[in-house]
Amino acid sequence: MEARDPELEKELAATLHARRELGEDYDSALVESFLEKVEQRLDGSVDRRVRRQLAEQQMVVARGARSPQSGEANFGERFGFGIISMILAIPLSAIAVVNADLEGLIVAWIGIVGVNAVHAAKGWPWMRRHRSEKSDWED
Repeated sequence: MEARDPELEKELAATLHARRELGEDYDSALVESFLEKVEQRLDGSVDRRVRRQLAEQQMVVARGARSPQSGEANFGERFGFGIISMILAIPLSAIAVVNADLEGLIVAWIGIVGVNAVHAAKGWPWMRRHRSEKSDWED
């Protein structure tokens, strides 16, 4: 249940009091006046809600929380991540082979492939749906 507006309650009480004093001849004018005030109050409330919603949408866009519409929008990020991953794979492979031979190399490449798989999974539709849902910790 929504909270009542004390200003409108006062206006209604004043309108009813004026009706009692003025009589039935002024009913339509009093009702029109009261409804005009209600309409102004509703317009103001709707305007505030629309402005708040637009501001929230602008914040989401400004923070970059928009999900890409297609894979093409995300190509540069994926390509750059893959290149950096391959560049870092060279010294990681060397360190792994020197310290743990073939087993170390296998573990290093499992890690490299795993990191790339997780990064690529961000573009999958079912992953985007779960990431866009708010958690209990968010406002």
